[in-house]
Amino acid sequence: MNYQELPTPALTIDLDVLERNLDRMADYCRQHGIGLRPHTKTHKTPEVARMQVQRGAVGLTVAKVGEAEVMAAAGLDEILIAFPIWGNEKLRRIAALARERNILLSLDNEATAQGLSRAAGAAGATVGVLAEFDVGMRRCGVEPGPAALELARKVEKMPGLKFRGLMLYPGNIWGTEENREKIVKDVAERVGKALEPFRKAGMEVEIVSGGSTPSALLTHKIPGVTEIRPGTYVYNDLNTFYQGACRLEDCAARVVATVVSTAVPGRAMIDAGSKTLSSDGLGSGPATGHGMVVEASDAPLIKLNEEHGHIDITRSSHKFYVGEVVTVIPNHVCTCVNMHDEVFLVRKGQVEGSWKVAARGKVR
Repeated sequence: MNYQELPTPALTIDLDVLERNLDRMADYCRQHGIGLRPHTKTHKTPEVARMQVQRGAVGLTVAKVGEAEVMAAAGLDEILIAFPIWGNEKLRRIAALARERNILLSLDNEATAQGLSRAAGAAGATVGVLAEFDVGMRRCGVEPGPAALELARKVEKMPGLKFRGLMLYPGNIWGTEENREKIVKDVAERVGKALEPFRKAGMEVEIVSGGSTPSALLTHKIPGVTEIRPGTYVYNDLNTFYQGACRLEDCAARVVATVVSTAVPGRAMIDAGSKTLSSDGLGSGPATGHGMVVEASDAPLIKLNEEHGHIDITRSSHKFYVGEVVTVIPNHVCTCVNMHDEVFLVRKGQVEGSWKVAARGKVR
């Protein structure tokens, strides 16, 4: 079946593009001796996670306990939960996972470590810990320097926990290639500042986990980082494209939609709205619009209702008609994927199958 025959709206993944994206990141990491622990937040799919592991990934990253449970149930291991988890119920679930899998949790405070220690002790498990420090994102993490060392020493003394290293999120490495190059220097300085107290104290730091898709291929310029956690690179999106971190032909995810109305002058309506594409805006490049219509890049997708996508056709040379099938590259592929129960697999225009988005909606 050709992808244009799919009931719409439908999220499709170009397998050739996906495989190329996976190979590119894996090759970069091998060439530079950097571990790859990709974030599953983008694909939320065990099948893609296995493809990443087959290409040499040292483990996986998730944001929520529910995502870790999905990946563990699929037989995957060495899972980092890279989010500030709080709550006894969630910590008990982490401890339960750690009885069967190698589980790590990033944290930036003693209180979470204490709760995790109690849960691990009760379960007879050991959980690895990465102490998170801030490199300029100003979201989570202690200040690099003595604070990280102090937290690590406290973790070392807690039963059921094993200090394994440090984590940073260089999400501030964003924007044009020139901007990213400048910010990398600041991040490298903060990483050095974080590691220096550990060197002086003679305390081993096995893992220094960093990375994001916009910063991934610059990691070799940040001494000390041992692994990266990019997520978006598997599918890519408009935000990644407008930063110069991928090409349009590297965007594997496309929403297939149908033109359902052209009755209003200057507008074409498609059956893909915020419940299909998500409401996330474009944060890079022109910073406007809700996705790119591949067949008519001069026709901006200017507005989303829940089910309607509003295309401005007033300046477009493309002739839209009711029943026409178009494809849209989303602004933010991670939130777009999370809107769908399944993705359809396409190779050279033909649908080869589908994957369930198994970790969709795992927000706890």
